[in-house]
Amino acid sequence: MPPYELSLAAAAEAIRTRRLSPVELVDSVLDRAQEVQPDLGAYVALTADRARRSAREAEREVADGRVRGPLHGVPMGLKDLIDVAGTATTASSRVRAGHRAQADSAVAARLAAAGAVLAGKTHTHEFAYGLTTPQTRNARDRSRVAGGSSGGSAVAVAAGAATFALGTDTGGSIRVPAALNGVVGLKPTYGLVPRHGVTSLSWSLDHVGPLARTVEDAALVLTDLVGHDPRDPASLPAPAADYLPTAAGTDLTGLRVGVPSTYYFDHVDPEVETAVRYAVRRLADLGARLVDVEIPMARYVQATQWGLMVPEATAYHERTLRTSPDLYEEDVRVLLEAGELMSAGDHLRAQRARTLMRQEWARMFQEVDVLAAPTVPATAVPAEQTSLTWSDGTVESVSDAYVRLSAPANITGVPALTVPVGADRAGLPIGMQLLGRPFDEATLLRVGHAYERSDA
Repeated sequence: MPPYELSLAAAAEAIRTRRLSPVELVDSVLDRAQEVQPDLGAYVALTADRARRSAREAEREVADGRVRGPLHGVPMGLKDLIDVAGTATTASSRVRAGHRAQADSAVAARLAAAGAVLAGKTHTHEFAYGLTTPQTRNARDRSRVAGGSSGGSAVAVAAGAATFALGTDTGGSIRVPAALNGVVGLKPTYGLVPRHGVTSLSWSLDHVGPLARTVEDAALVLTDLVGHDPRDPASLPAPAADYLPTAAGTDLTGLRVGVPSTYYFDHVDPEVETAVRYAVRRLADLGARLVDVEIPMARYVQATQWGLMVPEATAYHERTLRTSPDLYEEDVRVLLEAGELMSAGDHLRAQRARTLMRQEWARMFQEVDVLAAPTVPATAVPAEQTSLTWSDGTVESVSDAYVRLSAPANITGVPALTVPVGADRAGLPIGMQLLGRPFDEATLLRVGHAYERSDA
């Protein structure tokens, strides 16, 4: 197995025991990135020289017995909304031409302190305002969408062009591309991972989190990301938690897994539903007790998501939208202009709905420990496809379909994890989404890891 195929956990152990050097790992990943970049377009820019310097430094530290932790010497991709001092943060937009970050974002600084090596900045749908990332192609089928807006990060991990990556998630933008490319994606609890130095789409919905090959890998990255940062007004002190699932932790006896009887299995491709329900039964085989639940206030999800996100995004872009509207891609500009037509009352009503929804979801999580559902209702569509038609004749835009099942976790702020649970007849990945109580990432990771091990 070439080093670029190693999971983060396996690479970390090989580096710690001196069976693999950071230089070998970084060279392998960079070579792989350069090989697949022309076809996949995962990266805005590779930072190869910087990465090789960091790898040589890590190699010296490891040789001296100064291993900082599991991320030391491991190459990563960062979504190009995340500031790294001295590098561009383009947000995949002409609006940011010539930009250079003056300082590290909170997450970039924490990963650098852990010894992680920046391989490059990954593509996003422009300013994260979309669910397809059109610059990037799906790692499994280049004719299909990568998903968005963290499409570059998901594809880089899936293709071996990064050992792990960071993305952002405002309405599913970590989980959607992770599911469509067959990797793991985690949206943490709102406020758990600081967003200082990360370009915002919607400040009351934005999250930062990891994409990786395994649940254990995601846990390793999360461990180095959490912690209060006063520069982010939403940042909260992280309660003490051990995110790493145990090696033998496949016994889920006593765990209550909620299976939605409403919303999450409505207008879902039959192959996706079959795969996810089979995965849920696998959890029951591991000892979990399945509990039917109704999703509260489901009819208000879309209106609440858009009522929060659209005016907040427009407010962020107010100046450049007026001075340089032609620099935005048309799909993003139209959404930003639509935000100017929304009233303050619309935004306030969306905030009230969110408050009520959070209260009802808290009640639901008194009855179950974890909710299990599809991550997206359909696998990756062809790049030129703009809508989906369901069996009852309902027509839905691709973006609306992809965000529909992920938005509730952003509105309520609860953590959500997507894990691969198979593929459709075309070989396209299917993801199962696990949602839990605020700050209970440890349980989600435990359940996801147990499923992975049972499926191995």
